[in-house]
Amino acid sequence: MLEGLDGFLLVDKPAGLAFSTVVKTVKRKFNLVKVGHGGSLDAMASGLFIILINDANKFVDRVMGADRTYTGTMKFGETTDTGDRYGRPVPLPSRVMTPAEAKGDLFQTEPRFCAVRREGSADYEVVDTGEHKQFLSHVYRFEVGDDADGKGAAFSLVASKGVIVRALAQDLGATLTSLRRTAIGKFDVADAVPFDRLLETELKDFASCVMPLSKALL
Repeated sequence: MLEGLDGFLLVDKPAGLAFSTVVKTVKRKFNLVKVGHGGSLDAMASGLFIILINDANKFVDRVMGADRTYTGTMKFGETTDTGDRYGRPVPLPSRVMTPAEAKGDLFQTEPRFCAVRREGSADYEVVDTGEHKQFLSHVYRFEVGDDADGKGAAFSLVASKGVIVRALAQDLGATLTSLRRTAIGKFDVADAVPFDRLLETELKDFASCVMPLSKALL
């Protein structure tokens, strides 16, 4: 019934769930054959995650290349080997970048360590992903508020593809305490289907959750 279904499935991924689990769950539940995605999202992060179904995979570069918008919180004055709150404490970098400097072209290096959550596990595990090459990203807007309650300063960020917010936090001498992706290009999390609701969706109703290519590519 879904063999001819082509389109973009906008998912609101909850924090604490690996993006690969979202892909496998959707593929298995709705008996899909060709499934891809428009960009990974850390397990600790929530927000917009785009699944590409059948012929939509032909347009993966268009989605992958789009700018990203995030909101979240950072705790300044402490950092970890992963850049987020699930890592192990490490000394602050010798030179800490200010929020005002974190705009425009930035050379980033992905943290060597990453906190992952295995499927079926309730705990995060810090894994060594090896050394990574430096790459260029661009931050269009980065606004940071005050840390009024000691839980972290709220921020909003608009950046190019590939930006690693955990690495940005490390460069700022901060720890990423929460992260939510709110947009990828023209696609907004307000139009996404919460993952929990997808789990409750029957096969006959799944097509109504998928944005057809005629609309997605306008």
